[in-house]
Amino acid sequence: MHQLRYVVAVARTGTFSRAAEECRVAQPSLSQQIQKLEDELGERLFDRLRRGAKLTAHGEAFLPRAVRILEEVEAARHEAREANALLRGTLSLGVLPTIAPYLLRDVLVRFAASYPDVQVVIHEDTTAALLRQLHSCEIDLALASRPLDDATLTIRDLFSEELKLALPPGHRLARRRQPITLDDLREEQLIVMKPGHCLGEQVLGFCQRGDTAPRIAFRGAQLETIQSLVHAGIGLSLIPAMAARPDHPAAPVYRSLNHPRPQRTISALWTKNRPPTRAAGEFLRIVEAGSMKD
Repeated sequence: MHQLRYVVAVARTGTFSRAAEECRVAQPSLSQQIQKLEDELGERLFDRLRRGAKLTAHGEAFLPRAVRILEEVEAARHEAREANALLRGTLSLGVLPTIAPYLLRDVLVRFAASYPDVQVVIHEDTTAALLRQLHSCEIDLALASRPLDDATLTIRDLFSEELKLALPPGHRLARRRQPITLDDLREEQLIVMKPGHCLGEQVLGFCQRGDTAPRIAFRGAQLETIQSLVHAGIGLSLIPAMAARPDHPAAPVYRSLNHPRPQRTISALWTKNRPPTRAAGEFLRIVEAGSMKD
């Protein structure tokens, strides 16, 4: 490999002396190694001139192959370093509170089984806070839901999920066999996430698109609290499918709304000038594989 580097350096600099300086070796040693390579090939690669060195026809043909070999070796070394880095280190992940408790458990179990020495640090916060943390390099990656509007970010959609209508047990719509539409919710009171949480704005936006002015009974910061309040009969809500807990003793009744069926899209975000690490890429691969399986 040293011989190939010396050949490329001489071709680039045009002299043996400058090539030796660039490669940090003595000029006689560099010259001897190139001469040894020429002897092995049975052809001269350079014409030694008084003021420098010039590639021969054989040298012109040999140089591109030498460059490709060096590039492949460097690429292999880079992949080896990346693979080694993936085996240990820290992945700092920002996630919405309406995603983290429901998505991360299974994903982290799978990730830890494959990469036990990678420490995953979770930051749960609102979208606005996660964006600030991305730009200040406090987190490597964020999981949030659309809409997202920031030209400095790369946004990669991972999967979409339905927003289920959550109803108190015994509610007239829970017993209804016909499809439920937005019109059926006009006289109902809704329980939604408080301002600052994108899920609350998504639910209200969906209702407004259907020309339904929602009557808000309560705003909360936790989906579990909202579902408990729905079960208690205080109002209705739209709950992400991943958060539905039909087997819970205080679970609401979940129904699907008729078309247009509300949904949200979960996306991965990172700044364009700070691409995901290999560990982050593997984490996203597990998230996507799990969503496809589901």
